[in-house]
Amino acid sequence: MKKKVYVSLSADILHSGHINILKKASKLGDVIVGLMTDEAISEYKKIPLLNYNQRKIVVESLNMVKNVIPQNVKDYRPNLIKLKPDYVVHGDDWKSGLLKESRDQVISELKKWSGKLIELKYTKNISSTKIKKDILNKVSLKYNRTSSLKRLLQSKKLIRVIEAHSPLVGLIIENLTVKKKNKSEVFDAMWSSSLTESLIRGKPDNQSVELSTRINALSDVLDITSKPFIFDADNGGRIEHLPYTVNSMERQGVSAIVIEDKIGFKKNSLFKDQKSTQQDSIKNFCKKIEKIKDSRKSEDFLIVARIESFILGKGLNDALKRAYAYSKAGADAILIHSRESTPNQIFSFSKIFRKSKYYKPMICVPSSYSKTYEKDLSKNGFSIVIYANHLLRASYMIMKKTASDILQFHRSYETEKNIVSVKDILNIKPK
Repeated sequence: MKKKVYVSLSADILHSGHINILKKASKLGDVIVGLMTDEAISEYKKIPLLNYNQRKIVVESLNMVKNVIPQNVKDYRPNLIKLKPDYVVHGDDWKSGLLKESRDQVISELKKWSGKLIELKYTKNISSTKIKKDILNKVSLKYNRTSSLKRLLQSKKLIRVIEAHSPLVGLIIENLTVKKKNKSEVFDAMWSSSLTESLIRGKPDNQSVELSTRINALSDVLDITSKPFIFDADNGGRIEHLPYTVNSMERQGVSAIVIEDKIGFKKNSLFKDQKSTQQDSIKNFCKKIEKIKDSRKSEDFLIVARIESFILGKGLNDALKRAYAYSKAGADAILIHSRESTPNQIFSFSKIFRKSKYYKPMICVPSSYSKTYEKDLSKNGFSIVIYANHLLRASYMIMKKTASDILQFHRSYETEKNIVSVKDILNIKPK
């Protein structure tokens, strides 16, 4: 009886390093590939370009592979316990970094049945991640970008989004990674905020800046980044203009449009006084959702209905009634908004809505209930968290302080310790 050999792969883009490992593994026995699902991959890096089924077809076609099974988590142990393989084969590049913990777990588990870890010399200067970066730098993948938010919703428990009000901010978000407990923490997507887009132009957040102006400005950010982009479209404007708005966004690679159910003169939802603010009728707002649904070219371009019932003091029942209707009309996700200092309102909503037959993924914007941890948002059923204006608020504070310090000291020396060096700012560029 042949020995069992386990090889874990993501195999988004098969390259010579993968083939080398599989060839050598097949000499040891029957190769079982634990093909990482999108969910497993998203635990430590970006979701793959190809989905699980597409990757499975490719790997199954290789004559060195006996069988392909899903590996549902980054941790190898669930599959190892089921299979009890004689060998696990892996490149030696995981002795440090994000997969070191997985390596230690594999060694410990294999000892229980005298299995052996075989580590092959890593093929230098080649990796799926590097190949994908090269592809993204050379070709336009707008369709893939539009689809990527929907893929993330299917792969991650909680998607982390932050506002990008300029191409420079987009670069920061695109390239920022924080290593924490053998895990890479990143922002999964970017948010085009009506508030921040207005303020950087020195205008109030009352729709003074036309949607067309904001959409045209998007191209500069989208040209140098690759992450999904969610567009805050206020109430979407006139229903007759929605097809133009949607088609313009899709052409640029935007992943989702968010429209709120308020009408008339806009007032930012975080103001306490909302007496002059009106909420659209359910019937009219559903027509907007249906118009977007009919206008979009791809179902991967998501429609998000933002409910303002809590903001306007109308309560839980009104919010739920609207959520059910908007979901039936074709919304792909529901953003439930609140300006309370605790998440109690949105959690009361999620408790009921997530059990409804009309359930759609829920989005929250914790600008006012900022003490709430992401793990609690996820536990209460939220799929996307948006940090809607934090980078602009941070930049305003440091710019004002820097300018004040120069006025106070009559030179810039005192500011240098608080700002990036000239050398570093000159070297900022897309990776």
